Amino acid sequence: MKIWYVLPKKYPYLAMSICGIILVKRGRTLSAPIINHEAIHYAQQKELLFIFFFIFYALEFLLRYIQTGFKWHLAYRNISFEQEAYDQERDLNYLPKRKSYAWIKYI
Repeated sequence: MKIWYVLPKKYPYLAMSICGIILVKRGRTLSAPIINHEAIHYAQQKELLFIFFFIFYALEFLLRYIQTGFKWHLAYRNISFEQEAYDQERDLNYLPKRKSYAWIKYI
């Protein structure tokens, strides 16, 4: 994965993964668990041929946003893709043993 330090400092999140590129806030560094978190998202994106990942991500965010009473951060943390990534980010050996579509169990 490539890492580009291009996100503005006011961006609400440290990093995001898009098609194998990790976009990071300027002036920040990434820990191994954060890189792993973003690599998990890359695996999810590949499974869903990229475009379907972003469609499902947006739809699930909207659903969670409504379910949580319009609480942005809570909705974000309840997205199945994020739940898998946060649960497994500290296991740096997770990706080689990860089963395909592992995020489904978090729906």
